[in-house]
Amino acid sequence: MFLGTHTPRLDEKGRLILPAKYRDELGNGLVLTRGQERCIYVFSQREFERVHEQMRQAPLSSRQARDYIRVFLSGASDEVPDKQGRVTIPSSLRAYAGLDREVTVIGAGTRAEIWDSAAWGAYLEEKETTFSETDEEVLPGIF
Repeated sequence: MFLGTHTPRLDEKGRLILPAKYRDELGNGLVLTRGQERCIYVFSQREFERVHEQMRQAPLSSRQARDYIRVFLSGASDEVPDKQGRVTIPSSLRAYAGLDREVTVIGAGTRAEIWDSAAWGAYLEEKETTFSETDEEVLPGIF
């Protein structure tokens, strides 16, 4: 499970050092793709295969499903970290997420997410009030 918040920096080649606690899960390969809210989703190979299998269950007749799958998969890039745990983020994904040098990597359970640090700060500030007000109807049986 991916947890926590980390603040590595992108180097001049667009590489990011993966948080040490994520390397066991991602060390043999990972998939980067467009995430919602202009972040980058980071999946282990195994989890990406599971997500893709769920997508395959969507009916071809659903325009919304087709649109989502096209955007999601067309931005996907399989990567293998180097010996130092660095992974290159393709320029198209860096542009999509507005990444510069300052990035934030968050754990989101079955995936990690890479955010521009300023965008993550703004998102978190906006959503913390909603988080505090979330009731059982949104997440039944959790609390």
